[in-house]
Order: sequence, then C-alpha cells, then structure tokens
Amino acid sequence: MSHHITCLDCATVNRVPDDRLAAHPKCGTCGAKLVDGKVHEIDTATLRKAERNDTLPLLVDFWAPWCGPCRAMAPEFSKAAQALAPEARLAKVNTQVHADASQRYGIRGIPLLILFQNGQEVARLTGARPAAEIAAFVRQNARVRA
Repeated sequence: MSHHITCLDCATVNRVPDDRLAAHPKCGTCGAKLVDGKVHEIDTATLRKAERNDTLPLLVDFWAPWCGPCRAMAPEFSKAAQALAPEARLAKVNTQVHADASQRYGIRGIPLLILFQNGQEVARLTGARPAAEIAAFVRQNARVRA
C-alpha cells in the first residue's frame, strides 16, 4: 500500500509506500521531509490541496498569535507531532494571517483542531489540550497504527 502525501513546503503531492513512512521520505520536487514529526505552519491553499489528496491523517491547529490558549498549547501540539510520526502529520494555520480559513472551515473559536484524511474532515476538537489527549484524539478518529 502507498500513501499520497502533500509536501507542506511546496504543495506537491507525493506517493510514498507504506513501508517507507518511518524512513523520513522526502518530497520529489523540493527535497523537504514529508513525515518528520514536526509541526508545519501552512497556508490555506496548501491545506486545501492536502485535504483533497492526502491519505495519511493530517491534524490542523487553527490558531492566532493573540490567543493565549493557542500559545499555551503550542508545545503540547509539538509533542503530539513527535508521538504520532509517522502515522500522522500535524500542521498549523494562523487564522489572523489566513482569515479565509474561518469561513471556509466554520471556525467559531480557537484553538480548533480539525483532523483530515482521505479527502474529508474526520473530526474536530476544540480548546487547548495536552499532547496525550491530542494523540489519543487522532488515534481514535483516524486510521492509524496504535
């Protein structure tokens, strides 16, 4: 089996065999690591492409710099990214910079976590959460190895 994974740096869709996910696969276009256990800041255009194409779960934190709970959760979100690699990827969208995200995704409050997989939204989780709860949310709602 293989996965379609959108590069969060250049937005190119890559095909990665399942058995290569743990080997830190790189984008065929720009060379960026596709599954590195880090949180990536992305724009809404890259998110839309990943949302449509990715088979690997993508958890997105919609946040803003002025949001205290968002800033407080950032280190926990990073810990969750490390814990979930290579079964899932985590990204952030700054709703202050990308104001179109609020309308497109029906965001009423932040922080908001939305899980995407196989071209659709799978689940939502509101409020700041610890890393273990974020990882459990992904594992309960997406198809990942435990």
